[in-house]
Amino acid sequence: MKRFEEEIARRCGRRKREVFPTVCIIVACIPLLFIGSAILTIAVNGIAHLGESVSSAEVLFSLRMSVVTSTISTTICLLLALPTAYALTRTNMPFKRTAETLMQLTLSLPYILLGFALLLMFSSPAGKALKDIGFAVVFQPAGIVFAQLIVNLPFSIRMVRTAFGDVSPRMEFVAKTLGAGSFDAFRTIILPLCRNSIISTFVLTWARGMGEFGATLMLVGVTRMRTETLPGSVYLSISTGNTDTAMATAMIMLVVSAITLVVANVLSRPVGSSRIERKKKSKRKAA
Repeated sequence: MKRFEEEIARRCGRRKREVFPTVCIIVACIPLLFIGSAILTIAVNGIAHLGESVSSAEVLFSLRMSVVTSTISTTICLLLALPTAYALTRTNMPFKRTAETLMQLTLSLPYILLGFALLLMFSSPAGKALKDIGFAVVFQPAGIVFAQLIVNLPFSIRMVRTAFGDVSPRMEFVAKTLGAGSFDAFRTIILPLCRNSIISTFVLTWARGMGEFGATLMLVGVTRMRTETLPGSVYLSISTGNTDTAMATAMIMLVVSAITLVVANVLSRPVGSSRIERKKKSKRKAA
C-alpha cells in the first residue's frame, strides 16, 4: 500500500513539472507573434511597391552605396579581426583583459554615440589635417566606411575569437614540435578548421554594415544621392511622407538580411558535419 501511494505521488509530481514546458511554449508565442507581425507588415506593404522602388534611381544609388561601403568595411574588419583574435587567444598579449573589456564595452554602446566619437575625432586638428591632404571623412561617403568599421569591428573580432577558441591548442603544439612556425600552424591548422566560421563572420558583418544607420547618421548625415545608404533612404522617404518607397526599400533590406542569414546558418555548421549526417542516413537505410 505504501509503495502504491509513493508511485501515485511520484506520477502526480511529474505531471506538475510537465506544466512548465507548456507555459514556456505559450509565453514563447508572444515574442514570436510580435516579431512575426513586424516582419509580415514590411513584407506585405513592401512587395506591392517593390517594382517602383527597384526602378528608382535614388533607391538604386542607395543600394550601390550600401553594397560598396559594406564590402569595403567588412573586408577591413576581417583583415583586422584575424590577427587580433589570434593575439587574444594564442599569445600572452599585454593588457589582454583590458582589450577584451574594451571590445565588450564597444558592443554595448549606442551606435549613435560611436558615431559622435568619430565626429569628434575627425573634427579635431588631426582630422582637419587629413582633410587638407585630401582625405575627408565628415559628411563624405568615406565616413560611411568608418562608421561601419567602428560598429562592426568588435563584432567581427568577437566572432573570430570564439571560432579560434574552439580549436584545440594541442594541434598547433604538435605542428610546432614537427618544425612548423606559428604562422604555418595558423595558416594550415586554424584557418582551415575555422573556414566556415570566418566566412559566416564575413557574411554577418556585411549584413550588419548594410543596415548600419546610427553612427552613419552622426558622422556623415543623410544627403540625398551622396551619402544615402538603404537605411538612409528609408529615413528620407519617411521624412518626406513617401511611405510607399520607404516600405519597398525596407523590403529590399529584408530580402538581403534573409539571404545572408540563410548563408550564415549553412556556413556555421561544423566542418564535416554534412558528411557525418549523410553517413548516418545511409547506415539507417542499410539497417
